[in-house]
Amino acid sequence: RQVASQCRLLQSSSGRPSSPQIPQLPDDPISLQDAPGGLFQLPPGDPFPERVTVAWLSVFALAFALVCDPQENLSLAEITLRRLAPRLLVSLRLLGPGADVLLRPETADVLLDRLLPHGQMLFLNERFLQAVDREV
Repeated sequence: RQVASQCRLLQSSSGRPSSPQIPQLPDDPISLQDAPGGLFQLPPGDPFPERVTVAWLSVFALAFALVCDPQENLSLAEITLRRLAPRLLVSLRLLGPGADVLLRPETADVLLDRLLPHGQMLFLNERFLQAVDREV
């Protein structure tokens, strides 16, 4: 809810209209350098027992979020999210218009397992990312 709220706030402040549907994904690789994103903190409570920081990224009509523990590197979280999001978007090509994203989690599971093993962020180089792309 808070990621959606942050996205709407950013879109309204920039004057860009929000799109309720996922548009047709382009055939070319997607650059997320200018994609809106940010950070916010969640206080201790439900669902996390301690304060956490959430890195988020808005791409098309989707928002991606990465929940970070207090000691985690937030710059690395942003980089990881920007490298993970286009790969997740490619996996969405398997879905038809109007289909639910959560119906096909297999590719997302493989990507998360390779790029965030056991929930740990890695410093990712291009060679490693190309190997993951070939594997997926």
